[in-house]
Amino acid sequence: WILMFKNETHNHPTEIEPFGGAATCIGGAIRDPLSGRSYVYQAMRVTGAADPLTPIDQTLPGKLPQRKIVQTAAAGYSSYGNQIGLATGLVHEFYHPGYVAKRMEIGAVVGAAPAENIRRERPAPGDAVILLGGRTGRDGCGGATGSSKAHTLESLETCGAEVQKGNAPEERKLQRLFRNKTAAAMIKRCNDFGAGGVSVAIGELADGLEINLNKVSKKYEGLDGTELAISESQERMAVVVAPEDAERFIEEAGKENLEAAIVAYVTEQPRLTMHWNDKTIVDLSREFLNSNGAEKHITIKIATLESPAEQAAPDTAEGYRQTLAQLNVCSQKGLVQRFDSTIGAGTVLMPFGGKNQSTPAQAMAAKLPVLGKETKTCSVMAYGFDPYLSSQSPYRGAYHAVVESVCKLSAAGASYRNCHLTFQEYFEKLGTDPRRWGKPMAALLGALDAQKQLKAGAIGGKDSMSGSFDQFDVPPTLVSFAISAADTDNIISPEFKKPGSAVVLLQAKQDDQGLLEEQSLLETLDQVEELIRRRQALAVYVPEAGGVGAAVAKMCFGNDIGFAYDPAFCRLFEARRGAFVVELAQGAPLCGQLIGHTTEQREIRLPAGEKLPLEQLLAVYEATLEPVFPVKTETQGQAPVFTFQGKQTKGPAVKCARPRVLIPVFPGNNCEYDTARAYEKAGAQPEILVLRNLTAAQLTESVERMEKAIANSQIIALPGGFSGGDEPDGSAKFITAFFRNPRISEAVHQLLRQRDGLMMGICNGFQALVKLGLLPYGEIRRITAEDATLTYNVIGRHQSGLVRTRICANWSPWLMLNQVGDLHTVAISHGEGRFAAPQVLIDKLAENGQIATQYVDDSGVPSMDAAFNPNGSFCAIEGITSPDGRIFGKMAHSERWGDNLYKNVPGDKDQRIFEGAVRYYAL
Repeated sequence: WILMFKNETHNHPTEIEPFGGAATCIGGAIRDPLSGRSYVYQAMRVTGAADPLTPIDQTLPGKLPQRKIVQTAAAGYSSYGNQIGLATGLVHEFYHPGYVAKRMEIGAVVGAAPAENIRRERPAPGDAVILLGGRTGRDGCGGATGSSKAHTLESLETCGAEVQKGNAPEERKLQRLFRNKTAAAMIKRCNDFGAGGVSVAIGELADGLEINLNKVSKKYEGLDGTELAISESQERMAVVVAPEDAERFIEEAGKENLEAAIVAYVTEQPRLTMHWNDKTIVDLSREFLNSNGAEKHITIKIATLESPAEQAAPDTAEGYRQTLAQLNVCSQKGLVQRFDSTIGAGTVLMPFGGKNQSTPAQAMAAKLPVLGKETKTCSVMAYGFDPYLSSQSPYRGAYHAVVESVCKLSAAGASYRNCHLTFQEYFEKLGTDPRRWGKPMAALLGALDAQKQLKAGAIGGKDSMSGSFDQFDVPPTLVSFAISAADTDNIISPEFKKPGSAVVLLQAKQDDQGLLEEQSLLETLDQVEELIRRRQALAVYVPEAGGVGAAVAKMCFGNDIGFAYDPAFCRLFEARRGAFVVELAQGAPLCGQLIGHTTEQREIRLPAGEKLPLEQLLAVYEATLEPVFPVKTETQGQAPVFTFQGKQTKGPAVKCARPRVLIPVFPGNNCEYDTARAYEKAGAQPEILVLRNLTAAQLTESVERMEKAIANSQIIALPGGFSGGDEPDGSAKFITAFFRNPRISEAVHQLLRQRDGLMMGICNGFQALVKLGLLPYGEIRRITAEDATLTYNVIGRHQSGLVRTRICANWSPWLMLNQVGDLHTVAISHGEGRFAAPQVLIDKLAENGQIATQYVDDSGVPSMDAAFNPNGSFCAIEGITSPDGRIFGKMAHSERWGDNLYKNVPGDKDQRIFEGAVRYYAL
């Protein structure tokens, strides 16, 4: 397998238009490894802002309010990532007054593919260049230069057109196509459409090219040749294939509902020519294009390296509360929950761990996207950065950013010995001032020294040197991302696991300059990795802002485990570089400096003996950003407990050893791979059917294919996703319209009524079943205002995480392998998941035993609290069945489970509903 990774900024676009800028940040980051034919399966988001709690009336002229920027940018990035089906495994926002000059928006992604799928060859004369994917428009003309512009008082009014428009469902189709070995094997070379549009994406593919701009598909008429040549419209790819493969490749693209056309040919003469309306509008020699232009020189002056002055809170109860309330220490759970962290069924570490899901993970880990079988190989990625240290010393800030990112890998169970790095640099506008140029130079030297110590190479990201506005400059910024491969059995998480454990501090020694001694750093990393390998470390945390004190508190929160500091341990909140807080297993040798012991009492006892209840500290920790990224909602009453027993599961008239499962994929669906894997693991035969709707003829053909597929299947499974982009107020609208086609409706009714077939819908699929009337009535019918619906979450945003659900009835074939009262921990990810229905209908469902599952709290009691019932569903209802039990719909993603997933959250994650469906056909 080939592992690929990339990071990218969209600072200026996000400052100007937060939703679109942040959305296309992640879209652009995905396209780069995708052009290498890898499947991108996990993302990280690291951002920088000024204080979002600043009152709106204090907003600088020519700027958007910080709260508006941080909230809308989060909505944009999460909207794109959630729609394309990309698990965002780690999200963190830094706060520093310098980022009022311009926001920092970074997306880092990880992709992988079997090596045999990736072909890299030099294009030959006569080869065809195919443009596939989205159509071209004026959006993004000037985007590349715009991304590096300085922000002025007029920028908000003049730069909006430079922000590209993202189209996540279209890029999802490209992902599916490039995951197809048949298509990937035909591609000699590939470029994504970023800066420069056709001019660069196609212009870089070969030395000699003849491009026909009239063949470029357009969003609308009226574009001239220049616009067609430079537009940076998103979600397009340019691929080079042999002439004999061109027709076959376009056919494969068509199967994925993608437009594709030959727009250029490779020529023997080394010139780039472009034609438009029978005129040659570009004719340039490759020699000129390959030149770097005139040489440039600059004088650089690096400031003297001085030890930075860092202040820490006193080791008191008030110091503890103040530290946990700091913007760069407090909980960001309300921000993180907006991002789908479980799509792909490969997430090894959830963003928050423990039974309370309150201890933040410091690294993201996910299995490689292997189709058709389980794997224990995962990638692990972490970041390092401290804006305040970097402001005081760009050299030290960059040096410790690299060290921190690598330490977090080791703390998660990966190894520094096989890690790789990628950097993101962001600095003020440099001009010709030697002192300004000295800041990025010092940072690069600091990063280089850390790399030399760790023997880890770095691949550059996308630098940005435009972080100035008026008299404000962004802090000198070099964010380090470290990545490594590991075995999922070896991955551990930072929440404390049990009371009575010794907790120690392992820390590398510092030299006279305040930097880490190389030998000591490597020995400390080796020691941590050996403790994890020998299962002698239960939890490991790398101290960040707030020092050991903040680390210990966060480690306590996940499982409600208390902590007693050793009386000799002091300076709880000072910065610790190259350090690890380690919970030792019983019998492990005591190493490092003793910090204290975990306790059963839900409190933290300070070195001087003062006691702080965990509940109080958690409230302080969670309160700071609640006005910006809320987690809590007003609890709406109490939920009843539904329990139904007595009915027996009836078998079908016709038995089947391996039932066939039809999984239709509509534009916007993104859970088809996870769903197919779950059914295949249960013993069924899944068939993924991509519906095509680019033309009326394709739509008619899709109806015919669907009708035949239903006739050949025993089960229909509607997967989750964002059908039609869910806009406007449109969850599952397209799916519903398609199934109301008389031919499809008749085929579904024949499956259910004449062949005792089964049907299931999860998330978006559940929404479709409800809007069709299949739930709760068992047939496609007209829906009125008196029927059930699924609507917006009470909290008003997307919710992602793990929830606990309880089995209320088990007579349905889907649930027959469970017992009433069984509890499961299941992934959720939705913005419109609130089940609502008139009370009379809910009473009828309860009487019939159609209420299948409910959201419950830690004690297994149905709850209306948003911490347990994430959408505010009436009566805490999570899933329902049809009157005969053969149609089942639910919001939680039961298909997202597997070996070593969500290791930092306890609970039974396998509901066995897919196995139940297979067993049904043997009754």
